[in-house]
Amino acid sequence: MGFGMSWFKREDGDYESEPGPENGGEGGPKKVRTEGLWTKCPGCRATIFKAEIEANLHVCPKCEHHFKIRARERLDLLLEPGYELVDGGLRSTDPLNFSDVKPYKQRLRKAQEETGLNDAVLSAVGKLGEQDVVMCAMEYAFIGGSMGAVVGETIARAVDRARETRKPLVVVAASGGARMMEGVVSLMQMAKISTALAQLDEAKVPYISVLTDPTTGGVTASFAMLGDLNIAEPGALIGFAGPRVIEQTIRQKLPEGFQRSEFLLEKGFLDAVVHRKDMKAYLARALAFLHAPAAGQQVSEPAG
Repeated sequence: MGFGMSWFKREDGDYESEPGPENGGEGGPKKVRTEGLWTKCPGCRATIFKAEIEANLHVCPKCEHHFKIRARERLDLLLEPGYELVDGGLRSTDPLNFSDVKPYKQRLRKAQEETGLNDAVLSAVGKLGEQDVVMCAMEYAFIGGSMGAVVGETIARAVDRARETRKPLVVVAASGGARMMEGVVSLMQMAKISTALAQLDEAKVPYISVLTDPTTGGVTASFAMLGDLNIAEPGALIGFAGPRVIEQTIRQKLPEGFQRSEFLLEKGFLDAVVHRKDMKAYLARALAFLHAPAAGQQVSEPAG
């Protein structure tokens, strides 16, 4: 068997050696395990070393596809070392005692074990460049980043903290929308956060919303689109209902790139689309500009 035939593709996109004498099977040398070292880019379909993608801020080096990243990684990318996590002790009480295929409490426990978080958001205070900020980052790996009572309360507290301390607020959204397992309780979070943001606006404290792939449903319909600046990563799916639902409802084919960042920027729903490697610098310039009146500084407007 030739070298090219000694490899087979796994369904998850990873590759590993086929057992045999030449690669660790019976009578052969120790097997070289490559499982988990490769991943297939959903953008260009190229198979790439995971380490190469990680070194490139989880962006495909070939086509610039932005992979999803964890909430803690997001904070690490944007905040200076030494930031403080806050409001991390909140847990859902399962207000409806909900159960479908499995009990909601069981889903929560599994998500908590897999992510190490109590719910789908992390809140922190720290510095972004030279600017003190309050920041929230949503965790898509926790039940699709859905917004229930804990996510709503955590973000509302972050808004109140920003208003009380007069520190700018940055929220990084990654969510499938409101959490159906909490019913109307989850929908109430839309109004609660929006009301808090209205008070933040009255206090003239800046709020920047960063939308990542995906940002949909009740999150898009509330705080994700209410920033003084609404910024998205390239290629992010952003909308209320998903494109397949819309197509089935209106029975029409949607335009190419519909609900992607670039399409929304063209239609005026976003202020900027910013590459992940440029996001921290862009936010720092934007915050300096937005916060200049309070700080008595004169700075130039950030480049688009």
